[in-house]
Amino acid sequence: MDTDNIDWLPDSCLGDGFRMKYVQQPDDYSGHVRCTIVRSVVPSPRTIGVLYVHGFSDYFFQAEMAAMFVRAGYAFYAVDLRKYGRSLLPGQKMFQVRDLHEYFADINAAITQMKADTISKIVLLGHSTGGLTTALYMSESPDEAVKALILNSPFLDWNLPLAARMAIPALRAAGRLFPDIPVHQKPDRGYAESLLTDFGGEWDYRRDWKPDVLPDVDAGWVRAIDIAQRQLHHADIKVPVLLMHSSTSVRKGDSRDKYSHADAILDVERIARHGRHLGGDVTEVTVPDGLHDLVLSRPSVRTLVYTDMLTWLRTIGLSPTK
Repeated sequence: MDTDNIDWLPDSCLGDGFRMKYVQQPDDYSGHVRCTIVRSVVPSPRTIGVLYVHGFSDYFFQAEMAAMFVRAGYAFYAVDLRKYGRSLLPGQKMFQVRDLHEYFADINAAITQMKADTISKIVLLGHSTGGLTTALYMSESPDEAVKALILNSPFLDWNLPLAARMAIPALRAAGRLFPDIPVHQKPDRGYAESLLTDFGGEWDYRRDWKPDVLPDVDAGWVRAIDIAQRQLHHADIKVPVLLMHSSTSVRKGDSRDKYSHADAILDVERIARHGRHLGGDVTEVTVPDGLHDLVLSRPSVRTLVYTDMLTWLRTIGLSPTK
């Protein structure tokens, strides 16, 4: 399955077992644009596949998660969205977006490839802003091949103090006419240090693509996120949804140790509040001691996350026959 198209290249990030493919997209306000499809190499064609969409200041590197799905009989694909990770082009502003609908073309490109690779049933899996984007996609214009949605700590609401939240409407309005106005984010290395081997964590990844400190965004980005979140307040996703999040969030004044046992990026109560109303069939799973990206939590925690994912997929009839 890894040699059927000369456009596929060895994946320089993850090495053996993965292939990658660039997809050129129409130019936008910043020039040339592409996305990147990554897939696990499997010994024979499969009919059920998982498509992973990463979060903000991120890219696909979770090879262990991919291997878990492949062992369970699924095909596994991921997409690095435009201006992220493998898709980043020289001179581009990292993570720049003015409307989350821009990402729909990248998701559709990966789905088209999966269907061309014999996959007829797709599970869409989104993390953080990828969870926001995939939920928006499924609420508005889903491909009929997508049969389920898994959300890993989706960014369904802002995690900001009251004063900052009150500034969002003004930034949203400014973002319409002046999208490039910079918006500063408070530096916090706590989450990155809970992940990286340099600080006692388990993970190594490209820190130029996933910086230790969240980079500053702009008013156009704030506008795109806020509009998408508001649109999802009226969502009615038709496929089953698995909503997963940590049991607690890091709060101001918490010890550094808590960064290894909680969501250091989003407010889990807000995730739950909005996520429960995304559709008529939402299963919520709270993960004790889970990190923001649940599949990067410590081994005992992420093993439970994997088990919950596979059990739920079996429950809704999307377990492959090997």
